[in-house]
Amino acid sequence: MFYCVGIYAATVKDGIVKQRMLASWRNDSARHSDSSDLILRPPRSFINKDNHTMTFNVSHIAAAAINDFMTRKFTGTGGVNNSGSIFSSDIMQALYDTSNLTKRVDNLATSMTNNIREQDDGVFDSARGIAWTNETYVHVRWAWFAFPAALILISSSFLLAIIFETSYRDVMVWKSSTLALLFHGRGLDLSSPSNRPVRRSSSMGTRASNIKAELLETPEGGWRLVQAG
Repeated sequence: MFYCVGIYAATVKDGIVKQRMLASWRNDSARHSDSSDLILRPPRSFINKDNHTMTFNVSHIAAAAINDFMTRKFTGTGGVNNSGSIFSSDIMQALYDTSNLTKRVDNLATSMTNNIREQDDGVFDSARGIAWTNETYVHVRWAWFAFPAALILISSSFLLAIIFETSYRDVMVWKSSTLALLFHGRGLDLSSPSNRPVRRSSSMGTRASNIKAELLETPEGGWRLVQAG
């Protein structure tokens, strides 16, 4: 593996980022020391942008740390004999078991490259292009509103017809009151001096609070509700 300068083309579609490397450039003679960074200066024809930086630095501290890490992790022994497999580390065994060592190293280099590219070193340039965003649109299928709209219209018309009809016929608004049924009973003789007709449910309730009634058996074997003496 080696340090290089790469040119990438990136696209975003359906929220998924895809990128591919168009070209790469390296300088095998570039070196770093304990006090100097690794500097890569590709030719301007490679970058093909006048306003783009032409110098790429790798900190000597970072380079030394990466070299030390790679040396420790990828140095070891291993093999298979009659007693089984013996490896100095899991990395050595993974390299031994792989069927395509070149592809495995390429994947490692790509992973390290992506990690380095994701680090914010303060020199990122803004990408120019077209950004897309989602917008919500509502498509109304008016035919589906026909049934509920007709149901509401017919129900409202029926309600208004009932209101006008009961008002025209002077029907009392007893609603679900059971007192209207009891007061209308043939066997209930309301002999109270205040036997004036009532036209409201509240008035009927007031009248009922002053009346005592009882259920008696008739000679015919039936039952009737009569006002108690």
